[in-house]
This record gives sequence, C-alpha cells and structure tokens, in this order.
Amino acid sequence: MQIGVRFHDTEKLPFEERLANIKRQGFSCTHIALKKVEDLPDSLSSLTPGYAAYLKHAFADSGIDVAVLGNYQNLANPNAEKLKQIQASYTAHFRFASLLGCSVVGTETGAPNEDYHYDKEACHSDAALTTFINNIRPVVKDAEKFGVILAIEPVYKHIVWNPERARTVLDEIHSPNLQVIFDPVNLLHPDNLEHRDEIVAQAVKLLGDDIAVIHLKDYQLINGEMVCMACGSGDMDYSQIIRFAKEKKPFIQATLENTKPDNAVQAREYIQKIEASL
Repeated sequence: MQIGVRFHDTEKLPFEERLANIKRQGFSCTHIALKKVEDLPDSLSSLTPGYAAYLKHAFADSGIDVAVLGNYQNLANPNAEKLKQIQASYTAHFRFASLLGCSVVGTETGAPNEDYHYDKEACHSDAALTTFINNIRPVVKDAEKFGVILAIEPVYKHIVWNPERARTVLDEIHSPNLQVIFDPVNLLHPDNLEHRDEIVAQAVKLLGDDIAVIHLKDYQLINGEMVCMACGSGDMDYSQIIRFAKEKKPFIQATLENTKPDNAVQAREYIQKIEASL
C-alpha cells in the first residue's frame, strides 16, 4: 500500500511548507478537499487551469500524489435547484482533477433531505437509493468525459449504507469511471458492530474489484456512540483489509483519517507494521 494522510488533518502551515512536512512524515499521498483548507481557494470560479497547474507543480515538487480530490456533497438533495448546483460542482471538480493529475474525485452518498441529516428510515429506503442512482447517473457521464473516476464512499448513516447497496449502484450505473472508496469503519454502527468482521468480508467480496482507494481510521464505542480516531488508538481489526490490499491491490493508495499532527506518524507505522506481518 501507498499510505497517505488527509490534508486537513495535518499541521496548519503555509501550503507548500505543509506539503513538505507531509513528505517528511513519510507519507506518499494525500486526500484533499479544497473547502477544508483555509489558505486555498475553493469556489467553482477559482478552479482554473492555472490554479490546477500551480497545485500540480507544488505536489510534484514535494513528491506527494493527490490520491483523492474530495467533493462531499449531497447528491440526493430534494431541492431541484440546489441539486443542479451540486451536480455542476462535480463536473467542475472532474475538470479540475483532470488538469491537476488526480484520478479520483470522492463523494459520499447523501441523504434525501436538504440539510444532510441522518434519518434511518428515509436514508435506508429503496426510494432514496433510486433517487441517488438517478441523480448520480449524469454526474458519472461527466466523469467519463474528463477521464476521472468518481468514487462513492459507503457510510452507514447515508443512502449507500452497506456493501449490497454499493454493489447495486455500481451495477445500475455500469461505468468503469464509477468505483469505491473503501472505509470499513464507515460501514459500522452500534446497530451492526457485533457483525464487524462479516461486514468487512462482505465488502471485500462484493466490492473488491471496484475499490479504488482505501481510507483507514479507528474507533471506540463510547456511551453507545461510535467515536472515530487515529489507527492504533481504538478497537478496529485491520487484518482483513490489509491482507486484501496486499494480495489484490498491492500499490493502492490508502489514506489515514482522524489523525492529528502529533499521532499521524505513529498511525502510519502501526498500519505498516501490520502489513509487514501478513
């Protein structure tokens, strides 16, 4: 695996110094969402070829790849005008990613309401899944035009909440430019935590061929709630995931999540130690 880190989890330094620090910490790639980086512009009008060229050269000079350009917006928004704006933002990100030299634009799978809140009955309904599939279809067509992969990230509290629904989306859209960001902890919830290993195994079985990027974080169950944290700080068992990556996706980019500047290196070393032992 090529291990990276989420950009907005790193130490807040001037942009190019921040990249150099990521490299010094032993990471090879990063997942970046422009709206989460204070000193970088993120408006759609700012996503010019010149801006892409600047970032491309800065990343190349630092020896850091952009594993994912994040654009986590609600593609199930029921407001038609807002949905149109959201879909347009994905098109803009595909164009920008293609100029930047980034292969993957990442997205979650939303909720069937305007404020993106979790409503289990609504989010997990067949109607919500149908809406999401219909809304993402034209977005994937634009990803194809720019030669970029749109990668959906299944999350228990969103519409695509389990491996079966992710498989349904992939099969319905049937495009080589639609793949998956596999974050095993995002598939977990207090409701299903006792079946953790089965869920991870099912995800690998159903989605393995279409996994483009892996996200790695840890969790603890505290007062009945899942609390996410850096790898090695909680209760997650990574053996299935890392074995899968090592055997089936040997050079896949895997970015750490929920790290802090003072524990990111420790989290990376923790994952690399497991990888070396398998």
